[in-house]
Amino acid sequence: MMSNKNIRDQIINNTRNKSNIFERLIPVILLLITSVSILATIGILVTLLSESFEFFSRVPITEFLTSAHGSHQPYVGDGEWGIWALIMGTLKIVAIAVVFAVPIGLGAAIYLSEYASERVRRIIKPMLEVLAGIPTVVYGFFAINFVNPILQGIYSGFGLYNAVSAGIVVGIMIIPMIASLSEDAMSSVPTAMREGSLGMGATRFETAVRVVIPAAFSGIVASFVLAISRAIGETMIVSIAAGSMPNASFDLTEPLQTMTGFIVQITSGDAAFGTDLYYSLFAVGMMLFIMTLLMNVIASWFTKRFKEEY
Repeated sequence: MMSNKNIRDQIINNTRNKSNIFERLIPVILLLITSVSILATIGILVTLLSESFEFFSRVPITEFLTSAHGSHQPYVGDGEWGIWALIMGTLKIVAIAVVFAVPIGLGAAIYLSEYASERVRRIIKPMLEVLAGIPTVVYGFFAINFVNPILQGIYSGFGLYNAVSAGIVVGIMIIPMIASLSEDAMSSVPTAMREGSLGMGATRFETAVRVVIPAAFSGIVASFVLAISRAIGETMIVSIAAGSMPNASFDLTEPLQTMTGFIVQITSGDAAFGTDLYYSLFAVGMMLFIMTLLMNVIASWFTKRFKEEY
C-alpha cells in the first residue's frame, strides 16, 4: 500500500499537470476568440470588394464618383448612377452633428472631470449616458415632432424634412459618447499635474484647457472619431427626418438622402439579386467603409503628431 506521503505527492503532481495543460490551452482559446473579430472584418471586406467590383464592371467608376444625379429607384433597375449627392448628404448631416455635439460633449466632460463633486458626477453621468440607450427610431420621430417645429418657428423655409433637424438630433445622439469617453480620458490625468498648475497660479479653467485636455488629447480625439463614425453610419434618424431625395446642394433647409438612407430605401424596395441596383448597395457600403477608414487614419496621425509636440 502507498504511504500517505506518496499519495499526497501524486495528488500534487496530478494537480500540477492539469494546471499546466490548462495554462497551455488558455492562449489558444484566447487566440481563437480574438481571431473571430479579425475573420469577421476580413469576411466583410472581401464581400464588399467582390460585390463592388461586380458593380463597377457594369457601371463606370467615374460616373459613380462624379455624377450628382441618380435616377435609379427601388423598382427600377437602370438609370444614372452617381454617389456624389449621397456623399454630400452624409457630410452635411455629419458636419451639423459635429458642430452641435462636440462643444456640448466636451463642455460636459470638462464639468464632470474638473468641477463636479463625486456625488454630482454619480448622478449626472448615468443620466447623460441614458441618451445612448434610446432607440434611434425614437430620435427620428423626435426630430420631426419636436426639433423641426422649433426650426420652422425660427425660419419658415424649413420643410418637414431637412438637414438641420436631422443633423441636430444625430448630434444629440452622439453627445453621450463624446462626454463619457472624454471624461474618462480627462479623469485619468494624474492629480499632480492639476496641483502643479494650480500651484503656479492658474485657474481651474486654465488648468483644464492648458494641462488636462492636452494630456488627455488622445482619448478625447478617440471619442470624437468614434462619435463621427457613429454619425456617418447612422441610419434611422436620417431615413425618418432627412428625407429620401438625393441633393448635392449646400442648402440645409431642403430634404436630402445619405448613403445609409439610400441603403435603407433600396433594401426596403425590390432590389432583385444580380441587378445593378442590388450591387450598388455594396458600392455605397464600400464608400462608407473607406470614409470611416480614412477618418481613423487621419485621426491617428493627428494624435501622434500632437503627442510629439507636447
